[in-house]
Amino acid sequence: MTSPASQSDEILQSARRSLQNVRMGPPIGMKSRALRRAHFYGKVARAAMAVGVLLVGAGIVGAIIDGIGFWGVMITGVLGAAAAYVLLRYPDMPMPTVESLRQTDLGTLAGKTEIWLEAQRPALPAPAIPIVQAIGLRLDALAPQLQTLEETNPASREVRKLVGEHLPELINGYKRIPETLRRQDNGGKTPEQQLVDGLTRIDREIETMTSQIARGELDKLATRERFLEIRYDGAGETA
Repeated sequence: MTSPASQSDEILQSARRSLQNVRMGPPIGMKSRALRRAHFYGKVARAAMAVGVLLVGAGIVGAIIDGIGFWGVMITGVLGAAAAYVLLRYPDMPMPTVESLRQTDLGTLAGKTEIWLEAQRPALPAPAIPIVQAIGLRLDALAPQLQTLEETNPASREVRKLVGEHLPELINGYKRIPETLRRQDNGGKTPEQQLVDGLTRIDREIETMTSQIARGELDKLATRERFLEIRYDGAGETA
């Protein structure tokens, strides 16, 4: 039988792994970091509750039968350690998808978009990484403004369109191109350069949206002409 000390070591190691997953990245923004930490500490709370329930249960049984004895203590310890180990390790934080980004609430849209972008970084070229980092900072600035919007507001739909449709479409379009073709000229630009240009435009659009929402210019945000032409100028287009 595994000793309580050994089980405790496993719990600590599991906690360190979970915390490391929270800190993996580095994160591109504070909102994604906050969501990861909230998920981790939620698991800690559930593990502590499970252990507490086991201890209370063991105390009740001990009071009824006048003590649970050495083996009762050992079994309680092992069960508590096992429950804590499992609850600290699982479940993994669910990764946002393009579909979930389109449906998530405005309050967590910025953070979940940052987490989605962090998962895309390994597939992106080096020139795109600083822009993705900048987009993370833009999303951090946009997040408080989103709290002021109603879900039915036309401006909310414009934000969702940019963050939940245009941005993933641009990156996924680039990822669909074979690696051997990503640096080949395509109508005057390589797909890699098209990606960088598209991300730069999105970065500027998020900045503009943040300013307009802060100033209350929702009508202007909802009706002004868009210059993001990702369908025709995006990295997913091939000659």
